[in-house]
Amino acid sequence: MKRIKGLLNCLILPAIFAAPAFSQPPEDRGAFLSLYRELVETNTTYSSGDCTRAARQLEARFRAAGFTDSELTQYVPPDRPRDGGLVVTWNGRNPSIPAMLLLAHIDVVEAKREDWVRDPFKLIEEEGYFYGRGTTDDKAQAAIFTDTLIRLREAKFQPKRTLKLALTCGEETSNPDVLNGAGWLVDNRPDLLKAAFALNEGGSGRGGPTGMPSYLGLGVGEKSPRNFAIEATNPGGHSSTPVRDNAIYQLAEGLVRLRDLQFPVRLNPVTRVYFEKMSALHPDALGAAMKAIAADPNNKSAEAIVSADRAYNAMLRTTCVATLLTAGHAINALPQRATASVNCRIIPGETPEEVRATLERTVAGLGLKVTRMAMKERTLVTPPPLDPKIVGPMEKIAAKHFPGVPIIPDMSTGASDATHLGRIGIPTYGVPGLWNEPETAGTHGLNERISVNALYRGRDYLFELIEYFAAGS
Repeated sequence: MKRIKGLLNCLILPAIFAAPAFSQPPEDRGAFLSLYRELVETNTTYSSGDCTRAARQLEARFRAAGFTDSELTQYVPPDRPRDGGLVVTWNGRNPSIPAMLLLAHIDVVEAKREDWVRDPFKLIEEEGYFYGRGTTDDKAQAAIFTDTLIRLREAKFQPKRTLKLALTCGEETSNPDVLNGAGWLVDNRPDLLKAAFALNEGGSGRGGPTGMPSYLGLGVGEKSPRNFAIEATNPGGHSSTPVRDNAIYQLAEGLVRLRDLQFPVRLNPVTRVYFEKMSALHPDALGAAMKAIAADPNNKSAEAIVSADRAYNAMLRTTCVATLLTAGHAINALPQRATASVNCRIIPGETPEEVRATLERTVAGLGLKVTRMAMKERTLVTPPPLDPKIVGPMEKIAAKHFPGVPIIPDMSTGASDATHLGRIGIPTYGVPGLWNEPETAGTHGLNERISVNALYRGRDYLFELIEYFAAGS
């Protein structure tokens, strides 16, 4: 642990490297905006979308930029005509330099038009923000990665290091009927993904009062998602003769207890240093509380202050939340069954068995049953090493694009396809560069958005970072 903490505390790492072979001021953004718009406006939800169509649209753009058949692999898994994706392989001039993989998913979470203020599948720019499903998760990064490779090819850039880009489908759901594209590639075409390291989603960042980020996050670990069902059963009967013993009421009582459940604080080397460094950005009670809880996770007054922020609360502990309800069988009948699906995000160091036991204790005495749901579950992701050859350039280039903004290692409270890459030994980093305001971003919720400034500045930063790595440094 001391060794890990030492690495985390030394994020300003020495890095001496030559200037990239191709660096220019930001060019006209019209082509990028066209690409981004097309991607956002192509519905890629599980229910009615088509990732294969989106992948073919992106493939056409690569071909127009001069990429060839041998460099483009369009894959459509058998019996999954809408779950296709695209892998781009741009061979470097020096085969002794190991490849770099860029990974982004092009599928998105469901979005109902009647719930949104704007059409979720139209890219709308309004008051300094782009709105639309996928504007952040993860079509911003998919568009930036695609745009970067196209710009480099059109500029006749010659990479020394092989560049790979995997645009995949199926990341956004644990439904067993959905095929995860990254997992399918790992199982069936690992050669397409093989690389020394990968840049992925998961690098967070928060907007500051000036419109610039207050910090940029470097993702070096993730919580583990697990799903449970809480179920009430009852003989039921005719609705004309109701009784208090009602499956829906039983379940509702259990869910009220679940709402009030707080798992204990459990810090790890990454989150401890995260709060230590974040405390410097908050010269107020919150900053003092962050510093205090990093020093003593049992400090209850500090915990109360930090936990009041939903994002920080999720960094502190395991969380479980009811996300789906199913109950009853007829409008004129007492319910015989009521079930809640509960999504838990488990902090490293805890096990699914421990979480299930906590849920059982929480609803004890109500006649409810807690079970693990039969869903695809991700393996635990292994945090990548904080390699100076990778972290150093991230910081040095960030200092140019975001003066005075620190890069802070963090643990993603969500989960990504890094879990699949881990199965074939590819260290995967949640790359910094993009940021948002967690309270208003709408990620997985309503009115998803990203600031225009964040999108374009993130694009410029990631272009230069990828260019640097592609130059073989």
